[in-house]
Amino acid sequence: MNQAQEKQFEKMTKQPVPKLLLRLSIPTILSMMVTNIYNIADTAFVGMLGTSQSGATGIVFGFMAILQAVAFMCGQGAGSIMSRKLGEKNIKEATEYTSTGFFLSFGIGVLMGIGTLVFMNPLLRILGSTETIAPYAKIYVSYIAIAAPFFTSSLTMNNLLRYEGKAKLGTVGMMTGAILNIGIDAILMLGLKMGIAGAGIATATAQFISFCILLYMFLSGKTQTKIGIQYFSRDVMVIWNVIAIGFPSLLRQGLNSVATMLLNRCAGLYGDAAVSAMSCVSRIGFFSMAIAIGIGQGFQPISSFNLGAGKKERVRKAFWTAFWGEECVLFVLAIPMIIFAAPLIQSLRDDAQVIEIGVRALRLICISQLFVPLTMMVEMGFQSMGEKAMASFCSSLRSGVLFIPTLLIFAKIRGLSGVQEAQPLSIVLSFVVGIFLCRIYLSRLQVDSIAVEK
Repeated sequence: MNQAQEKQFEKMTKQPVPKLLLRLSIPTILSMMVTNIYNIADTAFVGMLGTSQSGATGIVFGFMAILQAVAFMCGQGAGSIMSRKLGEKNIKEATEYTSTGFFLSFGIGVLMGIGTLVFMNPLLRILGSTETIAPYAKIYVSYIAIAAPFFTSSLTMNNLLRYEGKAKLGTVGMMTGAILNIGIDAILMLGLKMGIAGAGIATATAQFISFCILLYMFLSGKTQTKIGIQYFSRDVMVIWNVIAIGFPSLLRQGLNSVATMLLNRCAGLYGDAAVSAMSCVSRIGFFSMAIAIGIGQGFQPISSFNLGAGKKERVRKAFWTAFWGEECVLFVLAIPMIIFAAPLIQSLRDDAQVIEIGVRALRLICISQLFVPLTMMVEMGFQSMGEKAMASFCSSLRSGVLFIPTLLIFAKIRGLSGVQEAQPLSIVLSFVVGIFLCRIYLSRLQVDSIAVEK
């Protein structure tokens, strides 16, 4: 190892856990917050065009969740193994996993983009589009499909940088893209009056710029691992390991996408206003969740790296530090979001029916989010360990195994109220299961020594 690599190893394995977690979490939180602010701003820009156009953002959000699922599978699958290899001081194999994850993500993005353009109409129906929303969603999705490989590989590289402990570098690329997205939105939609096409072009352009910046980080020697076709592994087991370890992320994001589709379809029975309302709630509710997720993602490289270095007690300490950090953030943010639910919804779509539907849903979501951190941390912990089966089961709980049947049942027996209540209830139910999973996870981190590292 060279001096820079040794310094990074010392930081990841010896720096006090709270300080290290803060250093790794803040860049990720900033990146996610700016990206989420962009999503909210994009919804607000499109919301100026009309309720059907606003509903189209919810449809596109479901499609982008599919792309994100692939990106996180490749990024977290390769990143988890890469980080453990760095903890073992095995730079060669770590680089192999970094490059394999990147090219796998880019290639799948190309195939998904082509598939989307070819099968546009049936895809929009599956995503939950109504007849009045479809024309606008089709325009928007077309541009996202063209940028699909840049979108997937950008998110993959961001995850790889995070697992290296270089979250700041990832933040530069993601934040630059998000800020440019807002600016281009304003120019194309407000200045040039390009409507929803302007939103699509802005998103595609910003994703390409983020891709270039993030790739530069790996090509310029700012990272321990490298991206190059010569490092891409042709070994089927290496590719399988990336997919298998990343599968919980694919499952979680994929189920999120399926859940979004079903939510749009169930809400669509009550008109475009209901689809628009639930879309607004998703954007606003994710604002607080983005911070909690950022803290959890700051935990993951600490976990993987220190497991590779054989320091389990640091992993336990990082787990609880991240958990309580998430709980505090969600509690503090829930209060103003509950109180000001109506003006928050109104800021995205000034429609009385949208506001009425959205306010109740947003308040329920804010309360239920306090039950999220336990299952989230256990899932991230198992994935960092390479525990494929347990991580996959945790991933499937909140957005799939529990949410989908709850949504279908409650929408049937309680109508629109059931659509509003299904996700909060599934979150609480997943917390109950998460208590037992947490006991299993912590038992895997038992250490022989009673010494506690700072």
